[in-house]
Amino acid sequence: MRELHSKLKNLFPLGELTEQRQDLAFITVPQEHLRSLLLHLRDREGFTHLVLLTAVDWIEDNIFQLTYLLTRCKEQRTLGLRVMLPRDAATMQSIHDIWPTAATYQRELREMFGIAFPDSPRVNEEFILEGWNDIPPYRRDFDTLKYAEENYSQRPGRVTHDPAEHMKQKLYPGGN
Repeated sequence: MRELHSKLKNLFPLGELTEQRQDLAFITVPQEHLRSLLLHLRDREGFTHLVLLTAVDWIEDNIFQLTYLLTRCKEQRTLGLRVMLPRDAATMQSIHDIWPTAATYQRELREMFGIAFPDSPRVNEEFILEGWNDIPPYRRDFDTLKYAEENYSQRPGRVTHDPAEHMKQKLYPGGN
């Protein structure tokens, strides 16, 4: 992957290469260069499959990290492209015309994180969260406990255990 990274750095302003394994590496890409890099990787480097498009909420840094995983199947190599977006009013260009499966991932990311993908098919239609009217639930500032307490009644007889203590009792009854 180092050879590919060196080649790509001559064409695009890329971040450093992070190799996770021999067959998996990640590169950070400026948002404005992602599309041209994706087209180059697909058309000239043999990365023919978009495996995954996902996001991470780095609330402390006020950014979202989008990760596009691409595979070069004949060599079983996977390259992850990381794009950092400002968390406030996060918008990313759609790539559904490059890989049609991206439209589904983009719908999910819009609904779960609030990241906009203008021009992506059906991106603003409800996808998973029918009737949802709260902030996107995968954002780290979404308060899951508060939401559950406000929307779901407590059932009589329900007991909550500390997971560590509960498993200790299950695995070692009698206190060993």
